[in-house]
Amino acid sequence: MDSLPSTIDEAFTENNLQPFFVLQKGSSRKSDRKSSGTRRRIDLSPASPKNSASLEDEKEDENMNLRMEAFEFVWSKIESTIKGVLRDINTNVFNEIQTWVHQSFDTIRSLGTPDFPEATQSFPVITDAISRRLFTGLVLTKNMEFVDDLLTFEELGKHLKSQGCHVANLSSLDFTAKNGVGGCLRSLLRQFLKSTLDPADISILASWYREENYNNPVVLIIDDIERCCGSVLSDFILMLSEWVIKIPVILIMGVATTLDAPRNILTSNALRCLCPFEFTLETPAERMDAVVEAVLVKPCSGFSIGHKVAVFMRNYFVNQDGTLTSFIRALKIACTQHFYMEPLSVILHEFILEEDNSVLEIEQYGLSPEVMWKQVFDLPSCQRVRVNNRTSESLANAFSELKRLQNQWRAVVLCLYATGKGEKVRLLDLFCEAIDPDSHNQREFDSHMKLEKDPVISPSRIKGGAICEAVRLVRDLPTTKLGELLKIWENLTADVIEINDKVKELLSLLKVDDGKSSKKDLTVTLKRHASRIQLNIAKDSKSLSDKAAKLIECMVRDYMLPIECIPFHEIFCFKDVDKLRLALIGDPRRRIQVDLLEFQKLLCCSCCTRGSSGLLPSMHDTSIMYKLAQEHGDLINLHDWYQSFKSIILCPSSSKKKSRQSPLPKKRKGIKESENQSEASIQARFCRAVTELQITGLLRMPSKRRPDFAQRVAFGL
Repeated sequence: MDSLPSTIDEAFTENNLQPFFVLQKGSSRKSDRKSSGTRRRIDLSPASPKNSASLEDEKEDENMNLRMEAFEFVWSKIESTIKGVLRDINTNVFNEIQTWVHQSFDTIRSLGTPDFPEATQSFPVITDAISRRLFTGLVLTKNMEFVDDLLTFEELGKHLKSQGCHVANLSSLDFTAKNGVGGCLRSLLRQFLKSTLDPADISILASWYREENYNNPVVLIIDDIERCCGSVLSDFILMLSEWVIKIPVILIMGVATTLDAPRNILTSNALRCLCPFEFTLETPAERMDAVVEAVLVKPCSGFSIGHKVAVFMRNYFVNQDGTLTSFIRALKIACTQHFYMEPLSVILHEFILEEDNSVLEIEQYGLSPEVMWKQVFDLPSCQRVRVNNRTSESLANAFSELKRLQNQWRAVVLCLYATGKGEKVRLLDLFCEAIDPDSHNQREFDSHMKLEKDPVISPSRIKGGAICEAVRLVRDLPTTKLGELLKIWENLTADVIEINDKVKELLSLLKVDDGKSSKKDLTVTLKRHASRIQLNIAKDSKSLSDKAAKLIECMVRDYMLPIECIPFHEIFCFKDVDKLRLALIGDPRRRIQVDLLEFQKLLCCSCCTRGSSGLLPSMHDTSIMYKLAQEHGDLINLHDWYQSFKSIILCPSSSKKKSRQSPLPKKRKGIKESENQSEASIQARFCRAVTELQITGLLRMPSKRRPDFAQRVAFGL
C-alpha cells in the first residue's frame, strides 16, 4: 500500500495520464468521504450558492408547514370555545325544554297505553279530541337567517338525546309539496330505524317504538316552520295527532319572526291539534357579545384583530345578513390570512398558549436564526421602541410584557361591559372602541395637555359612544347598585393588582360611608329636619359615584392600552383589512380585468410571453378585444374595432407568401371560398369575444339609437 502513491506520481510525471489521475482521485474521494470532512467541503464549494438557496427554500417550506399546523391548532381552540359558549348560553332554555318534554310525555301516558296488538295496527286508536292534541314547543330564535339556528337545534337534539329522548331533526326541505308527507316519514324512518322503506308507513314507526323504545318520548325538531310548505306540514300534524297515543310524539318548532307565525302557515284543523308552549332563545346580539368576550377579549388563543378589521367585521355583521355564522366565517378568514402572511405567527403555537418562558428558542420555527431575528426586530412596532439586547431572553420578556398589558386592557374592558350591560351597551361596539389606537393616543395627549389644570380627565374628554356611556352610568348609579358594581369590578380585576387595590379602596370607603349613614339614622333627634338628612345622604352617594367615575376614567386612560400600541403585536394581531375585505366581498370586475390584461401569467404559454407589449394572433380573442378597447373612450366604433381585431388575427407572413407566387387560374375559385370562410370565422370569433365582454359586465351592447357603437362600462383597475 505504501508503494501505490509513488507509482501514481511517476506515471503522472512521465506520461501525464490525466484521465487516469481523475479516475483515481474520484475513487479515493469516495473511499475517504467519511474520514475527510475538509476535502468534502472544498469539493462542494462551487455548488454552495445553489445549495444555500435550496436550503433557504426548504426552510421557508418548513416554516409554512409549521404555520399551517399552528393555524389548525389555534383555530380548533377558537372553534371549540365558540361551540362551548353557544352551548352554555342556551343551557337554561334547553333545561326548560327538557323538563317540559318529560312532563308532556307523562301527560300522554296518563291518557292510556294500548297493548301491543292494538298499538301495531295499521289504523289509529279511536280517541276523543283532547287525546289527539300534540304538545308543541314554539322556540323563538329572533334570527334573520336560519343558518344560525342549525347549530342551535343540533345542540338541542344532542341535549335531549343525552336525557333519554328519541330525537329526529327535520328541516324545511323535508316539507315540500313535491315530496309530500311521504318525504317526512321517510326522513323519520331513516333517522330512527337507520333504513329507508318504500312505501313509508307510520305504522312501521309505531311497531319500532312498541318493540324497543316504549319508555321514552319521541321528539321531532323542525328548525324553521316559516320555510316549510304549509299544506304538507298541516297534513303531517293531522297524521301525528291520530297516532299520538301509540307514538308519544312531541313537536319542537323553530320560529324566526313572531309566535303568531303558525296561524299564518297552518290550517285551522292543524291548529286545533296543537297544544303550544313558548320558549325564547337569546338574541343574536347577546350571542355575539358572548362570542366576542370568549374569543377576542378573554385569552382564548392569543390571536387578535386590529381596530380597522374589527370595525369592518362589525359592519359586515350588521349590514350584510346579521348572522353569527358570517361573523365566525370572517374571523376564520382573518386568522387564515394572518398565519399565511406573517412568518412569525408560528410562535402562537409554542409560546402564547403555554406558560411564560424565560428564553425563547426562535431557531425551532423553520427559518434560519438570522432571518428570524431580522424579521422580529424589523417589525414597525419594534422600530418605535429601542431594543438594546436582541436575544431570546429579551424577546421572551417583551412577550411577557405584552401579556401583562393585555391582561390590564382585558380587565378594564370587562369592567366597562359589566357597567353598561344592563343598559344595552354592546360588547362588540365597546371592543371596537377599546382597540382603537387613535383614541388612546388622543386621550393620552389630552391628559398631558391638561395635567396641571385638571389631573383627571373629565367625562366630556372621553371620546367614544360605548365608553362614554359606561362612565355616565357609573356617575348616575345609586349607592346600592354602586356597591354591587364595585364587587363585580373586584372579581374582574383580581389578576391586575394595580387596579384591584384601587377598587378595594373605593369599596372600603363605600362601607365606611354606609356605616356613618346608619349611625346618623340611629342618633337622629327631633330637632333636625328629615329633609336635611336625606340631602346629606344624597351628597355622600353622589361623591362616591363621582369617585367611581373618576376611577373608571383613570382605568381607561392608564390601563386600557390597545394591542396595536404594544411592540411585537404584528406577530399576534391581524390588521390587513383590505385582504379580509377582498376575501369576503371580493372585487370580481377588477379581477376579470386583471386576468384579461395579464393572461400570460395564467396561460403560461411560450408563444405569448415573447411579445410582452404587442398583440399576437396566438393570444386569447377576448384578451385581444379588451386590450384594443383600452384605446377607445366611452364609445367604441364596432367597424374600427373589428378591423383592428382582424388585422391582428390575420398572420402578416401569409400576405408575403401569397405575393411571391401567383396561384393558377383553376385554383382561384377555391382560394376565394377559403377567404370567405376565414372572413366568416373571424366575424364569429369577434362576436363571441364581444358577447363574453358583455357577460362579464365590461361592455354594453349597441342600442337602437346608435347601433354602430358599443359602450364601455368599466374603466381602470
